Amino acid sequence: ALRARADARGRRRRIFRASAPGSRALGDARATHRARSPDGRARKMRRRIASRRARKTAPTTLALALTTIVVLATRADALKAKDFKTCATSSFCARRRDARDARGARIEDARARERDARAVEFDVVCGDEGRTSLVGSVEGMKTGAVRVRVDERGERARFAAREVLTRETEFEDDARARARVVGRSETSVEVEFEETGARAKIYADPFKVEVYAREATTPAAIFNARGEFAFETGGDGSSEDWAETFNGHTDTRKNGPTAVAFDLTFPSASDAYGLPERATSLSLKSTRKYESGKSWFGRSSVDSSVNETTLGEPYRLYNLDVFEYLDDSAFGLYGSIPMLTAHGVRDGKSTTAGAYFHNPSEMYVDVNVDGANGVHTKWMAESGAMDVFILPGDTPADVLKQYTALTGTTSMPPLFSLGYHQCRWNYRDENDVKEVDAGFDANDIPYDVLWLDIEHTDGKRYMTWDNGPFPTPERMINDIASRGRKMVTIVDPHVKIDNNYPVYKEAKDKGFYVKKNDGTTDFDGWCWPGSSTYLDVTNPDVREWWASKFSLDSYKGSTKDLYIWNDMNEPSVFNGPEITMQKDLIHHGGVEHREVHNAFGMYYHMATAEGIKRRNDGDRPFVLSRAFFAGTQRIGPIWTGDNTADWRHLAVSLPMVLTLGVSGLTFSGADVGGFFGNPDAELMTRWYQVGTYYPFFRGHAHLETKRREPWLFGDESTAIIRQAIRERYALLPYIYTLFEESHRTGAPVLRPLWYEFPTDENVFKIQDSFMLGSAILVQPVLKQGAKSVSVYLPAGVWYEKRSGARHVGPKTFDVSVELSDVPVFLRGGTIFVRKDRARRSSTAMKGDPLTIVVALDANGEARGSYYADDGKSYEYEASKSSAFARRSLSFKNGHFVVSAASDADGGAGNVKSFVDETLIERVSVYGSSAAAKSATCSTTGDTFDVVARHGEAMDIRRPNLSISQDFTLAVR
Repeated sequence: ALRARADARGRRRRIFRASAPGSRALGDARATHRARSPDGRARKMRRRIASRRARKTAPTTLALALTTIVVLATRADALKAKDFKTCATSSFCARRRDARDARGARIEDARARERDARAVEFDVVCGDEGRTSLVGSVEGMKTGAVRVRVDERGERARFAAREVLTRETEFEDDARARARVVGRSETSVEVEFEETGARAKIYADPFKVEVYAREATTPAAIFNARGEFAFETGGDGSSEDWAETFNGHTDTRKNGPTAVAFDLTFPSASDAYGLPERATSLSLKSTRKYESGKSWFGRSSVDSSVNETTLGEPYRLYNLDVFEYLDDSAFGLYGSIPMLTAHGVRDGKSTTAGAYFHNPSEMYVDVNVDGANGVHTKWMAESGAMDVFILPGDTPADVLKQYTALTGTTSMPPLFSLGYHQCRWNYRDENDVKEVDAGFDANDIPYDVLWLDIEHTDGKRYMTWDNGPFPTPERMINDIASRGRKMVTIVDPHVKIDNNYPVYKEAKDKGFYVKKNDGTTDFDGWCWPGSSTYLDVTNPDVREWWASKFSLDSYKGSTKDLYIWNDMNEPSVFNGPEITMQKDLIHHGGVEHREVHNAFGMYYHMATAEGIKRRNDGDRPFVLSRAFFAGTQRIGPIWTGDNTADWRHLAVSLPMVLTLGVSGLTFSGADVGGFFGNPDAELMTRWYQVGTYYPFFRGHAHLETKRREPWLFGDESTAIIRQAIRERYALLPYIYTLFEESHRTGAPVLRPLWYEFPTDENVFKIQDSFMLGSAILVQPVLKQGAKSVSVYLPAGVWYEKRSGARHVGPKTFDVSVELSDVPVFLRGGTIFVRKDRARRSSTAMKGDPLTIVVALDANGEARGSYYADDGKSYEYEASKSSAFARRSLSFKNGHFVVSAASDADGGAGNVKSFVDETLIERVSVYGSSAAAKSATCSTTGDTFDVVARHGEAMDIRRPNLSISQDFTLAVR
């Protein structure tokens, strides 16, 4: 009670401050006045928005004396769970979770027919009396996936989101494999897909599809193994009967119940991964217990209790603005990717399979992980098509390659975006920007991008500037760019209702906004500016128009060195149900919002990125998004949202980022230091040491936190943070090479250990260490005051990066640590490339010499690669000029070899279009013979000194040979 009174006083003070003109809470006073209504909506919204700003960063003395129970209760309350639905309060989930037709789905007349040379088609009947007749099909993709589709017929066919799948998958017949019937009986038909060797066996009664990887005898996955298939097609009764109310908001549900559900079983798996986004464990926990009978999970949908082995609540996929999310919760957050990977070991062999459910409506997924019976899942979507891609694998790399062939691989990022980003809500003015920029140089800390949050705008009118604190934005950006750096401004999807705001007025005149459920009136919701409208970015014409708004003529004060940040694009609507849009709003083509909700933010992200690409004459864009869906990886990076400055959030950031990576979205990171709260020096230092390896590396902080630039935590921490950020820049050549691999194959940049060591069951649940690519294992320090950390090294040879000490795994051991220590191990058999000269930015590193790091395996061998291009254009593409260089690096029998990469490894590039003349200044070899004294170049005859370093490491010093040159160094 005392804590509540103190918080109430704090809220009143914040509300008073928030009412000032230009505050983030409400925008200007005129907008507040226009939005006010007799029912007190303005007062309610003022409280709601002000409460979103409030953060208790300095507990009172009395609060500190509260018990642990009260502290935990306060943490739980931060989520405001009552604002959000659960399965029990989502009518479709409550209805479908335990429902099961006694008769089950079946293929009518037990027949399946070849629709064409590439698909098998059949009629599906479901319902106890066979009332519903649907059309189903099974087809294979040339990249390995098997597609199972069930839909209504003709004009009743369900909505399917466009531009989520790649154009090839969506439109081109040539993307599909040729189907050949290899077996047929009265009850089943078996099809083999010629290009991939994958097979599908379709059973008639009950309807079931088994999918096999090439030459496999056990199914990788089984669709409808447990008979949970359901396909609702509306219902009898009036729309009033179908309406659903939550927290005072009514969803008319004019089309009635249209949920779809099915089960997927992975017989050989023991662990499941994916279904982002949520702050929870890497290996998904069971939501319900396994039972072998017809009651699949054996738990009532109204029983939400949690026991030792199950969560009770299914995993929800519904993009939401979740304020102050918890650090260990299965609750769904800002983005959704309905993709799951199941992995296990049977009979000494690892098997990996996956599934992607192509549907952007609200979804729940029940999971049971049982080592003896496989992984069992039940998928329930509120509406939309039943369009399931089964990914038979059977390696982790195969599954990601099959998935990203459907939704796209990671776009090649501009090189600067892989450096360090400095952000805050908000840098006050142009002088503040100048001082922060100068502070990095004064403290010899590199960075690449400085960010501005919403306070830089004129009353939250995006793509404008507040002329008081930012009178000369173009000059400011050019000044930052003169030192090889960039800037980013925020542009959110809500558009302030103001007829004097050109963006609002033009879009209104064109009819470009999302409509209310009457289909004609523009939807009006609340966000940072107050009353706002929302662009209907599901409409290609709207996206085309929105992209044009980023031209230099339209976005005054911008330059080609200014990039964009899309926040709040779930979309966030402060006065909406669950802080988002009503589901019965109307989009382009008469489509309800429920059909497209999870893809809305991606469409906005897509249009913004296209605008930056056009503005920069076709060069690669950089646009950060908070919301995401399958396919976002083709557009740009995301971050994990509004985390908190505590050790638990530091720890959970790793499974969050790793899960995104194995779900196809590798370009991600968490706010270093935590968005809310004030980290102490130890936490801030440890977070930078982790952030070094995030694919997206940004420090960010809330408006009401203390300033926390990297040099503000004392001399010791400043020195360690400086080294952590410098290490990021030293690793840029390797990280850029990994991003190109991800762009080409779908492989994640940051990898869980099970991805690299799929047969080692000890690593299946490890989430506090990770691999950077295939070469570097990092065991960060994630606990306050830690004096040691426990390290597990899988099978093989490993070297401590700092000491050169050699280890042979598998082994577990403790490593002593001080604040400056991050245990890093180099994997024997790998080679990667660094740049070790300290510079102020990635631009300043151009032309700097390379250090090649070689870690030898038990046979004294290693291999790796190096990739480079211009870091900004699309000229690397084969459809253009293949302007890149890829070099193959190997070490065997005492010979270090640099040569052109083979076509199987991605090709060497076009030397007429791009030549990388960067020199090699050092070759560091771990595991080398202590007797080696020199190295001789085969092409020049020159001899270079070999110097022992530490442990089992040596350096070949100053060979000064071009990386573009083929040569061999013989070590003697």
